[in-house]
Amino acid sequence: MPVSISQLVKLQSQTDNIRNICILAHVDHGKTTLSDSLLASNGIISSKLAGRVRYLDSREDEQERGITMEASGISLYFKVLRIGAEERSDEYLINLIDSPGHVDFSSEVSTASRLCDGALILVDVVEGVCTQTHTVLRQALIENVRPVLVLNKIDRLITELKLTPMEAHIHLIKILEQVNVIVGTFYAGAMLEEEGRRHEAAQAEDKVDNKSHRDAPEDLFEERDDSNIYFAPDTGNVVFCSAIDGWAFRVEQFARIYAAKLNVKENLLRKVLWGDYYLEPKTKRILLQKHLRGRQLKPMFVQFVLENIWNVYDAVVLNNNREKIEKIVKALNLKQYYISLFFFSMILFLISKSSILLAPDYFLDSAFILAVVEQLPSPKAAQPIRLPRLIYPHSDKIETPKDDFESKLYSCDTGDSAPVVAFVSKMFAVPSRFLPENRRRQFTAEELRENARIRREQKRLAETNSVTEGDNNVTNNDVALKTKPEENDTKRKTKSDGVTENDKTDAKEDSPKEAFIGFARLYSGKIRVGQKLYVLGPKFDPAYPDRYSSEITVENLYLMMGRELENLQEVPAGNVFGIGGLEGHLLKNGTISSTKKCHNFVGTGLETAPIVRVALEPADPSEMAQLIEGLHLLNQADSCVEVLIQETGEHVILAAGEVHLERCLRDLRERFARIEIQVSSPIVPFRETIAPVADSTPLKDPLVPRGQITMSTPSKHCTLKIRAVPLPTNIMEFLDQHVLTIKSMVDEQQRKKTGKNDNEDMDEALKGVAVKSKKSLNADEFFELLEKEFDKAGDSDLWKGIVDRIWAFGPKRVGANILVNRVSNYTRRSWRRNVQAAFETSQLPQSDLDTENPVADDSQNTTLSLRSFDESVHTGFQMATKSGPLCGEPMMGVVYFVDDFTVNVDENNADVRSQLAGQIMTTMRDACRQAFLEWSPRLMRAMYSCDIQATTDVLGKVYAVVARRKGKIVSEELKEGTSFFSIHALLPVVESFGFADEIRTKTSGVASPQLIFSGFEMLDEDPFWVPTTEEELEDLGEKADRENLAKKYMESVRKRKGMFIEKKIVEHAEKQRTLKK
Repeated sequence: MPVSISQLVKLQSQTDNIRNICILAHVDHGKTTLSDSLLASNGIISSKLAGRVRYLDSREDEQERGITMEASGISLYFKVLRIGAEERSDEYLINLIDSPGHVDFSSEVSTASRLCDGALILVDVVEGVCTQTHTVLRQALIENVRPVLVLNKIDRLITELKLTPMEAHIHLIKILEQVNVIVGTFYAGAMLEEEGRRHEAAQAEDKVDNKSHRDAPEDLFEERDDSNIYFAPDTGNVVFCSAIDGWAFRVEQFARIYAAKLNVKENLLRKVLWGDYYLEPKTKRILLQKHLRGRQLKPMFVQFVLENIWNVYDAVVLNNNREKIEKIVKALNLKQYYISLFFFSMILFLISKSSILLAPDYFLDSAFILAVVEQLPSPKAAQPIRLPRLIYPHSDKIETPKDDFESKLYSCDTGDSAPVVAFVSKMFAVPSRFLPENRRRQFTAEELRENARIRREQKRLAETNSVTEGDNNVTNNDVALKTKPEENDTKRKTKSDGVTENDKTDAKEDSPKEAFIGFARLYSGKIRVGQKLYVLGPKFDPAYPDRYSSEITVENLYLMMGRELENLQEVPAGNVFGIGGLEGHLLKNGTISSTKKCHNFVGTGLETAPIVRVALEPADPSEMAQLIEGLHLLNQADSCVEVLIQETGEHVILAAGEVHLERCLRDLRERFARIEIQVSSPIVPFRETIAPVADSTPLKDPLVPRGQITMSTPSKHCTLKIRAVPLPTNIMEFLDQHVLTIKSMVDEQQRKKTGKNDNEDMDEALKGVAVKSKKSLNADEFFELLEKEFDKAGDSDLWKGIVDRIWAFGPKRVGANILVNRVSNYTRRSWRRNVQAAFETSQLPQSDLDTENPVADDSQNTTLSLRSFDESVHTGFQMATKSGPLCGEPMMGVVYFVDDFTVNVDENNADVRSQLAGQIMTTMRDACRQAFLEWSPRLMRAMYSCDIQATTDVLGKVYAVVARRKGKIVSEELKEGTSFFSIHALLPVVESFGFADEIRTKTSGVASPQLIFSGFEMLDEDPFWVPTTEEELEDLGEKADRENLAKKYMESVRKRKGMFIEKKIVEHAEKQRTLKK
């Protein structure tokens, strides 16, 4: 029977009986099929259609592609009957969120995991642990979401791989070990970081007596029991299932059945049904492997579980043995209907031994709900563990409540006096006509009969009028007398209003209006319609309560039911819900609170950086306003997309990948802008860098080091001497990995200086960057590690003391380029000292500003003038690193030393000094670019890490496609027990468009790639290279017929940006030479 909305609403106030869970997995591992089976148990869809209707995939393109693109939620009702001393039934509300598995939509995984307390981690037992399995499991552990492992598609081991029960057992053990390795690695890394920081903090607290720490370091590094974090079937946190066939079980269900038959305690049998445990058939004793003494016994999991599954599939699927099927049906008292649907539900060959009353235990929904209820926490149990990590993300320990506000927050207080605190994880768009308040009203049977009677009466009147118009008044009067005009008018007004409203609704369907609903989780209090609350943006700081905050009135509250929304009047704490009225107040995510004295929950981190750019323009220029409005709506509706307006005025969107880009363009055309849009070729970012050249390469001036440039301003009042040097690879990678650390330090400097942290330039610089380290170091840790990296680089004379002389990083103050001060008579406070001063609670004394080394006295005009132009030099460096000389792309991996700076300006000449600031900026920029070109320039390509699973017969085709796309194979591994090869490759982003479609076409759909942005890699080709030696000229000719890939990329970018390129233009085609002349 379908579950009523009132039942779900009633359970929302029972916090202990609520479970907020999400389903996470690699693409095509069965998430949506599992969701369908759970929905069928609530009567939302037919059990016949489970796995095919894909109910939670509400978008048309989701149905077409067969993949989930948006996280969607639904509330389900389940009743659990507990048999003990006395029977009792508990009702549970399961708020289920289905998330995408495709890497392009990893931001939706972050959305789902932030709102939930538990997660079902699905693994296809044939494909095993894949790339996205690592990602989603890591995301769940970071968010402190408790996971349950689901080993899905066990039927494929029988029907496709044809494994024996023993082989399948070994295969399942290996998959479980792989998943536990991921968990253990994450846990060990987190523990080492925590213990390291605790050790450093302890040393800092006891600076007087360090001996105590040296004598007893073991007191600080304590051992911890990590056995409870791993997946183990005997603990109940592993579910074995086939979602498509509708069955699932846990080890404890079989232990309950066999405990009485084997006369063994259920708890003991639960521990030995998984692993290397064997049953001695004569004595009924349980043996370990070392006690077998050569006897060929089968593990208990094989004997009591897998063999029964294999027997049933052999009878029903593989051989269609009617005799065995009839035995199964007779033993279980099942109908043939259930057999055809495989809803004999894993009673398997226990059929001859167990009671038919146990059969429902093996239906998929029963097994999963028991696992969810017993293994995953309620909001009241989860919030004391999860919320401290959200409020204090950099703390190493679980913080206890510091005040009454936090106490009510942690305890999931649903009282009226509790503060309202909710987190909006994302905004999603819904056509206004689909909202409950605009939905067509359903007529009752009585109303339908009355409307039909009225229509029949009207038809009779029309027929009468057509016969005789002379009797029209009499006929009307007669009808009026029969139907009582007053009552008839009233009925028509009340009951035909539904028709009128429908007509109005039909008229509204042409309207492109989209309503934005917040996907939220309430942590404390009760939220009601009409209530006034505060919306706190991602940049909200409680120290400045009036910034990034606004007041709203809650217009609507919704119960999430997949494709449908249901109106609510109030929502208690612990629930996931939808909220209306946030348009114009919240862009993508944020916090809702009844007070501004509220912690700002950290925004969800994007695992996939938006890397693919395209420029958009309307096909009809007059429709530009619709395009701009559509882009605004798209930016709010999609948590990963970025919308930019470039300096040229182009409207650009950034997407995570090709599939994500296609979805965004479809939404623009069909939902948000509703116009024809012209799309440019994908704009892929490059980086410009320099490579060391051979010592034999001649210098322009033997007395000047390579990369050193001396340049004067146009007015000749200032002369700069700049030297460019390639940054060692290890340091470049270090800066690239810790870009968030640099940003946090610049933010702190800005906050100390102006009281604000509106660093939009840095936020833009981080777009399209693969953030490889989510951990943010403190200032001392960062500089200490940076010094160690420079020590590893060698050339001690060049890099000695460089950390204390760093002027700035660039571009946008956070990139992997460094400006270093080496002017002999100019001393400024280094970037390191600025950062340390910003993080100190008290202001440094004025004497500490520039007293590390004495500055030349005031009589030296050069030193005084250089200090006044300090910011101009810095700005010129930022301009140069933002736009390199090759094709105007950002630089990466270059160190610029300012060796000399001379200024000859009269202090009283104010006009010259004001003009000189701008001249120094442009001169510094041009000097940096020219010094860059003194080395051997290189382009760095954005690269995808590509994972492909393919069978042996299509392996060669996969290699051919990757090679044609300029990719390279990194590794190839055969998955044991299967015919699948796991291929890991690197593929340039610029060559990746159409790659997925091509590889699926060439392999007839057998191979499907997963592309994850992995960073930038140097293309080891000089874009300016031409053949010069006799050998090169002989092999390649003067024109160098071999394609110079770096030059091709460089010219394509320059052409797109309107920059000069060397290209011969044919003026008179008829005057060209031919071979005959």
